[in-house]
Formats: sequence, structure tokens, C-alpha cells
Amino acid sequence: MPNFFAVTQLGMSYLKILVFDEADYMLAESGFKDDSLGIMKAVVRSNGDCQVLLFSATFDDGVRAFVSKIVKDLFLKDYNQMFVSKEELLLESVKQYKVNCPNELSKIMVIKDKILELAQKLGQTIIFVLTRNSAGILHKSLVDYGYEVTTIQGALKQEDRDKILKEFKDGLTQVLISTDLLAWGFDQSQVYLVVNYDLPVKFDCPSEPDYEVYLHQIGRAGRFGRKGAVFKLLCHDRDKSIMSKIEQHFNIQITEVGSWKSEDDFEDALKKASLC
Repeated sequence: MPNFFAVTQLGMSYLKILVFDEADYMLAESGFKDDSLGIMKAVVRSNGDCQVLLFSATFDDGVRAFVSKIVKDLFLKDYNQMFVSKEELLLESVKQYKVNCPNELSKIMVIKDKILELAQKLGQTIIFVLTRNSAGILHKSLVDYGYEVTTIQGALKQEDRDKILKEFKDGLTQVLISTDLLAWGFDQSQVYLVVNYDLPVKFDCPSEPDYEVYLHQIGRAGRFGRKGAVFKLLCHDRDKSIMSKIEQHFNIQITEVGSWKSEDDFEDALKKASLC
């Protein structure tokens, strides 16, 4: 975006409204914080009366503090803020389930034999993993079992990412494995199932959940008022501890699928989610 302003020499003196969607990511240290701040400064220099709107499903404390500082330092004005309580952020149309798996192999078996078999009757599926390494291992395993899957992660060239996403949006592929790259700003109406192969955690503290990423990931299912289901695959004690913290944070109790081996239990879960 800064390059766009530089190349086009876009005049902003008549700009009335500047909108940042997925603003928590746009203003986060790990996102586009410097670029976003640069745009704001350029707008203020040209037109101090421009209205700035920030939208996102989540704002962590760090981003909130940063926004407050921006307003005071740049705009020298008061500002209005509206936040929904964290208990209200979860979509009622998306049912969440946790699946206790004895080991990593069983997680792959659950995806292969239960979730993807049932998903073929429904629509598209996104599987979220924590690392590029996990994405590669899962991709190879599912391909070896005969499934057509695509994988997107940060190491890919932008043109390759665009091609993978276009194929998925066009319905040419049905199963997409992703790191948290797709947690923000990706809307696909035909995604009915999301799988947390790994639960999202903070990179600087792997024992702590990343609540914002978690919320965005489960929000990829059931877009635009549709029904959806999310399965969280829990293997180690750490997974169960993280899941417990997520339940406490959002004040929810997530239903457990009876047995990772039982196709009937997964079908029952989808029926309760009004997906079959």
C-alpha cells in the first residue's frame, strides 16, 4: 500500500473516510503496523478532518493501547469505541467439538476416515495447523491416502498463494490446509467445516492460547449466516490445558465427540450442527 501511494502520488486532501478492516492484524506488530501507521500519518498531513474507522472481530490489549496512542498523538481528538463482549463473539450457527486423540497418527486418521469422508457430502473444509512443518506432514499424509488437498503457508510465493486461493474459491479444490495465514479476511461461503489440527498458541509462550487467532479461525466456517462445525483435535496434555483455557476465556463448554474411532459419533455431531 505505501508503494501504491508513492507510485500514484494519490492526493488525499479530499479523502473523507479511511477504513481499516481486520484492524487488529493491520495494527499488530506481526502484521502491517508500520505500513498502517504510515498511511495514517500521510492522511493526517493532507486532511486532518478525515474520519478513520477501525473494524475487527478482535482487539487485544496491545492493539487497543496502540490505537489510543495513535489518536492522541496524530489526531489530537477524542474517539468513540464499541466492543462486543467476548462471550458474544462466538457464532451460534457454528457448533464446536473437541476430539480426544491418543496420538498424532490418530489425528490424521480422524481427518481421513471421519471428517473428510463426511465433508464430501457437505462442502469445503479448512484445516488449520500451527507450523509449516505440520502443514507439510499433514499434506503428504493425506495425499498418500489418495485425497486431493492444497496447502497454503507463508513460505509460498505470492503468485502461488493467489493461485491456491483462487482454485479454492472457485470450488476446484475442497480441502485446504493452512497456517494462521487464512485466519483473517478470508471469506468463502462454501466452507462448512473447520478443523483445528493444532490449537493456536502464542509463539512467545506456547502454553498460552492465542484467543484472537482462535476466534478468527473458527469464524471461517458458517459464513454469511450459514451453519458450520469446528472440530478441535486434542492429543497431548498441553492441548487439553490450552482447550480448557479457551473454554474459560469465552465462558463456554465445548462438546466432546464420544470416540475418535466412531463414525456414528461424528455423524451425530454434524446432525446437531444441522449439517446432515
